[in-house]
Amino acid sequence: MRKGERRKQELIQIAYRLFISRGYDNTSVDDIIEEAGIAKGTYYYYFESKEKTLEEVIDMMMEQEAEAAGSVLNADIPVEQKIAGIITSFQPTQKEETIEGVLMRPENTVMHAKVKQKLIETAVPLLSEVIEEGVKEGVFSCDDIPQRVRMLLVISNDTFDEGRFSERDIAVFIDVTEKLLGAKPGTMNFLRELIG
Repeated sequence: MRKGERRKQELIQIAYRLFISRGYDNTSVDDIIEEAGIAKGTYYYYFESKEKTLEEVIDMMMEQEAEAAGSVLNADIPVEQKIAGIITSFQPTQKEETIEGVLMRPENTVMHAKVKQKLIETAVPLLSEVIEEGVKEGVFSCDDIPQRVRMLLVISNDTFDEGRFSERDIAVFIDVTEKLLGAKPGTMNFLRELIG
């Protein structure tokens, strides 16, 4: 890694720590600069704004989540546990909820949409691989797996993203998932616990 890229990664790590410990709103660019011990011009060389820094922090979080999901993919566990593990890998940790909360604000709809799109792009190949494994094992019976996984993620995001859903929504989502993947009724009931 080049020196400039290493410096940028250090700044992203500092911003991440400050956003979590103080909250995004309570962290200023000056706080990041002070913590890093750099000049303001150096900061703006890497990031044009605090919002761009937040985007980079979120990208870093998603890369870490994708790594965790990848290790689940290679684990010697049943397909259902792999699906649950991958889904769980892409959920922010409790300490990261302050950052996640910032994305839910009306003024951040564009950034929120970008994050949702990146999540789908990152998760589809991983979940598709597990579904293909499930097809080989007879757990699922379907084709066009990446398209089906993408549809399920879009439905899931739109239904559960903001935390306003009912038990009935969960039941219907599980039913739709089983039908879309060609699974026996009850196969995907483990999703109830993950969603709830």
